[in-house]
Amino acid sequence: MSNKKENFARFGMAAKGGVYCIIGVLTALAAFGQGGEQTGGKGALKYLAEQSYGQILLIIMGIGLLGYVFWRFYQSFANPNGFEDNAKGYGKRVAFFISGLLYGGLAFYSFKMAFGGGSGDSKSMTGSLMSGPNGDTIAIIIGIGMAIKAIYDLYRAYSGKFREEVEETGMDHKEQKLLINAGKFGHTARGIVIALMAFLTLRSGLSSGNNIGTQTDAFSFIQNEFGSVALGIVAIGLVGYGVYMFIKAKYPAVSVASLRSKGGSSAKKTIDLK
Repeated sequence: MSNKKENFARFGMAAKGGVYCIIGVLTALAAFGQGGEQTGGKGALKYLAEQSYGQILLIIMGIGLLGYVFWRFYQSFANPNGFEDNAKGYGKRVAFFISGLLYGGLAFYSFKMAFGGGSGDSKSMTGSLMSGPNGDTIAIIIGIGMAIKAIYDLYRAYSGKFREEVEETGMDHKEQKLLINAGKFGHTARGIVIALMAFLTLRSGLSSGNNIGTQTDAFSFIQNEFGSVALGIVAIGLVGYGVYMFIKAKYPAVSVASLRSKGGSSAKKTIDLK
């Protein structure tokens, strides 16, 4: 990968981190009664739009999110992680592709707001899909996918696999400690939120509600069932995930599970995005 492409991918990782930090801070402030609001990715962009030079901020964020889309698609098609040609490997690459599509939608939304397109309906992208006769089945499938993602995030948090995506060689002790704490806390919080989104989506699909659970739905559920303190802790955890993405943007690495040589031998090592 060229230096320009690598920097574009890093910018994308940082942009994703920025989105999570805004979501976490606004939701934590709302949980502790200090203003803010329970919000998701689009709400974070609306917050940027309300700031001084909001249009410029939205354009910068939109470009950054496109950088993350580029990185996810690069992982899907170029396979820098060296995933095997089997169901597990293809499954991960498909997940990267879907992630790219989702952040592509967020990038489009950012540009739309920047150039006067308005905020629109937050559920308009999925409304037509879910209103069809198979809406409940689609909701169940999406809910199962969310549940798998939530389990994987929690697994990454407590297995330490999130560290494989960061090149720790150039980090000092304080940065490594921050990486471990932010990565574990952040992936745990995100896993919890996605798990609740999965639960709400599955519940809706099974009752023919045909609704996909959003981040704000998950936040409301946490506050209603477990209280504001629990919501505040989870929100701060999402800020931690954002910090992890900033660290990943500064020290990116690609874990290559196996490098096939002519002799068929394999090895495991970590290489940078280049």
